[in-house]
Amino acid sequence: QVQLAESGGGLVQTGGSLRLSCAISGRTFSSHSVGWFRQAPGKEREFVATMRWNGGTPNYADSVKGRFTITRDTGTITVYLQMNEMKPEDTAVYYCARRVGSPTTWASHYNDWGQGTQVTVSS
Repeated sequence: QVQLAESGGGLVQTGGSLRLSCAISGRTFSSHSVGWFRQAPGKEREFVATMRWNGGTPNYADSVKGRFTITRDTGTITVYLQMNEMKPEDTAVYYCARRVGSPTTWASHYNDWGQGTQVTVSS
């Protein structure tokens, strides 16, 4: 059974940076897509970024475009989310996810999820 484990969350000041990691225990193939989502208190889980496991152009939410970057390491089977120029509205629990098929922005389309990591941006 595949497991996804996020790490790298924490407290950062406005304008600062964090890099989240997501280690995937199971084998991941070119048919998979990986993504990052986030959920703030009292809000629904929302899309952040996604990409095909075998590369290609990533897709980002408008709210993070130009500030966040999703990448993956096929050797260590790890997905990363580099977050720059962070804002208080980026505060949320961040989740990585995996699905079989093309990247989508719908959380319900992803089958495998990590436990989440808290990111807090202070003003």
